[in-house]
Amino acid sequence: MLLRRLAALGIALAALFSLTPCQTHAVSTSASSAILMDVDSGRVLYEQNADAKMLIASTTKILTALVAIREGDLSDMVTVSREAAYTEGSSMYLKVGEQLTLETLLYGLLLCSGNDAAVAIAEHISGSQERFADLMNETARDIGMEHSSFANPNGLDDEDHYSTARDMARLACAAVENETLVRMASTRSVTIGGRTMTNHNKLLNQVEGCIGLKTGYTMAAGRTLVSCVERAGQRLVAVTLQDGNDWADHAALYDYGFSTYPAKLGTSLGQTIQRAAVENGLNATVPLVAADSFAWPLAEGETLELDVELDGTLRAPVRAGDKAGEAVFSVNGKEVGRVALLCGTDVAPRMESALSILKQGLPG
Repeated sequence: MLLRRLAALGIALAALFSLTPCQTHAVSTSASSAILMDVDSGRVLYEQNADAKMLIASTTKILTALVAIREGDLSDMVTVSREAAYTEGSSMYLKVGEQLTLETLLYGLLLCSGNDAAVAIAEHISGSQERFADLMNETARDIGMEHSSFANPNGLDDEDHYSTARDMARLACAAVENETLVRMASTRSVTIGGRTMTNHNKLLNQVEGCIGLKTGYTMAAGRTLVSCVERAGQRLVAVTLQDGNDWADHAALYDYGFSTYPAKLGTSLGQTIQRAAVENGLNATVPLVAADSFAWPLAEGETLELDVELDGTLRAPVRAGDKAGEAVFSVNGKEVGRVALLCGTDVAPRMESALSILKQGLPG
């Protein structure tokens, strides 16, 4: 449920800006398809052919890990099948009958890009790759990946296995809300289950603030890369598909994004936005505090504006935590988000009002 709520927020905001996507020639990539997205707002900062259906290779494993972490337990013991051990392509070199924890397999999936690990995980969680793919597609729909289809857990080429740069950015935004997945994807090297594994993602060493996520390659898909970088509390995700210069392209996208669209904090959790009048209260007003934080990436010349919409007149008694309205944020007159406003303190009724309330509750 948490995943769905987080994804729904990001998708709604992304949809808002899809009406007028940011276009720029200040940065470019060698990719056939690319996108740069702000995680918390969902705002697209750069896009290039972002809705083309593409092969995505091992970046698929972001979704595999997300489903496995949600459905399994890291301490689960998994027995490696023959089918898993003999899976083609990149491998963590599993052996038939070997037993490892799900956590070990997830490291092998995300660091070594083990196709064998992906199959072992899928069989453990769902009994077969086919049934696991059903879970992947269900999760993809929940995230809002409207133009994606998953046929296997590892990203091997299949006509029914594809996505878009925009959908993969939405997946990345959901994935980085999962602390377990980020912990693993950001690990440069680990020794676990008798294996020492090193992360294939060179951006962890090359780009300041990189926290993962996943590389990919097949001959048909070319080089694919999904990554996330955090600087000064702002998180951006970049996706490039079929890109022979992906390491440099991601570095350039992040330098562009953070310098051109720094996040502007509209409000922080618990911050008092204004005071509202309270009828018949011991106090004439009550502070209205933000129920959540809100920030938005702003380009030069853009301004984040705040208006307050009250649900109605407040009458004592008022209890702290009662919803009183919403803070409405706009950029140059266009609404970009809302945050609920809560009463910050209790307000008791004046004595005469309290007596009136008491009398109303007494039998005639």
